[in-house]
Amino acid sequence: MRVLKAEREFIAPLEERITDSAHASTLLKLKDGSVLAAWFGGSWEKDPNVNIYMAKRSPDGNWSAPRLMGGCWHVASWNPVLFRAPDDSILLFFKSGPVIPEWKTFVRRSYDEGESWSEAEELVQGDTSGGRGPVKNKPILLSDGRTIVAPASYEKDETWICFTDISEDCGKTWKRGDFVPLRRSGYNIQMVDQPYSKYRCFGKGMIQPTLWEDENGDVHMFTRTTSSAIFTSVSHDKGLTWEQAYDTGLPNNNSGLDLVRAANGIIYLCYNPVGNLPNYYKGPRTPLVIDFSEDNGQTWKPLITLEDAPGDYAYPAIIADGDSRLLVTYTYKRETICFWDIEIGE
Repeated sequence: MRVLKAEREFIAPLEERITDSAHASTLLKLKDGSVLAAWFGGSWEKDPNVNIYMAKRSPDGNWSAPRLMGGCWHVASWNPVLFRAPDDSILLFFKSGPVIPEWKTFVRRSYDEGESWSEAEELVQGDTSGGRGPVKNKPILLSDGRTIVAPASYEKDETWICFTDISEDCGKTWKRGDFVPLRRSGYNIQMVDQPYSKYRCFGKGMIQPTLWEDENGDVHMFTRTTSSAIFTSVSHDKGLTWEQAYDTGLPNNNSGLDLVRAANGIIYLCYNPVGNLPNYYKGPRTPLVIDFSEDNGQTWKPLITLEDAPGDYAYPAIIADGDSRLLVTYTYKRETICFWDIEIGE
């Protein structure tokens, strides 16, 4: 597999950006070939003026001016996620809250390809757990054509933990799956002082999973961690329960990642291929690359480097358009959102 053509552009050029910062993008291909993208923007993450913005790329490659979608006014909005439900509606999920442990998840719906949207409503009425539904990455629709599995996580005090939320009625109601089992060790226990175990996660744990379903119907997740590595787990019952999470051997800088499984079974992973040692907090958010796997995530090969200069290139979102096209957005230096249109082939 190789890149045949790759085009890079900014959704909002730096000299035309309307907010000081932009982060945590999401994207969706529309029926007419357009691409819808959303992100949160404002003065800086957590500030009350941070809201959700959206723009559309026409089939001829032109981006519309960013459109203020609004969140919950006077409270910071975070991490929008776009998803097409089985009834063909488009869902826009986002978080709202002054700090992450106090997040609530809201959703808006569009029945006309993103032209108009319903008012925001709580995804799970009365939830105070720290945010249900997708936390950063897109849900997946399982092969039964009915079951939506959303990758979710909580950040409570010193504990980070992943789970999935499951809907079988086009996202109207949700059932939370079990927490993903994880064995933690404290930061004060140095990796070099312990025999290596792929089941040991150092620090707070793991968040922000990304999902795929394999040809056998098993659901897999890759997760961001504080342990300098991407962790993984598998569910054999559509995301209700999960096996013990473990280290994949792929590095992680304690920053977001995303993947997509194309129709031909090839998985494309977009991430920063660096760890977060020795300080265990966050490693560099550069370079940003796409790797691919032809064996259900067991081994990986490089496809393309999107960024490798000094800076902050992070929080990618990736989707597949058939077997020969990848669409990617990510945060560019916390100033704007970058978009790639990549043609791939043998």
